[in-house]
Amino acid sequence: MLCADTNCWIAYLAGQAGPDVELMEEELGVEGLVMCPIVLAELFSDPLLSAEAKQGLLLVPLLEPKLGFWERAGLTRASLQAKKFRPKLADALIAQTCIDYDIPLHTRDLDFRSFAKHSGLKLILHGLVH
Repeated sequence: MLCADTNCWIAYLAGQAGPDVELMEEELGVEGLVMCPIVLAELFSDPLLSAEAKQGLLLVPLLEPKLGFWERAGLTRASLQAKKFRPKLADALIAQTCIDYDIPLHTRDLDFRSFAKHSGLKLILHGLVH
């Protein structure tokens, strides 16, 4: 089971090729893909996203925030800022969701490496586990 970041979903929906897209196709086939609410909001922010794509995205099981999520997300972000990283708020929310559920994040975004190194995020970067 894994959670895909916005950039992986965009590549998948655009029909791009690559090991990360293949992994998403594989996980979708066995219902092993879950959706982070922040990622869903980012995807739905695209005014060109088709109605068909929206319907398909809504079929992916959504990971609801757990009790204390917002505090943990803020503390995780603050701990990285104290180490001189500059994590984006949306990235902190996505990472914390995956940390809370102990589910790997599948992404193309190198910024998540700091969450993996210092905050316990399991990371699949470009289709490879880190």
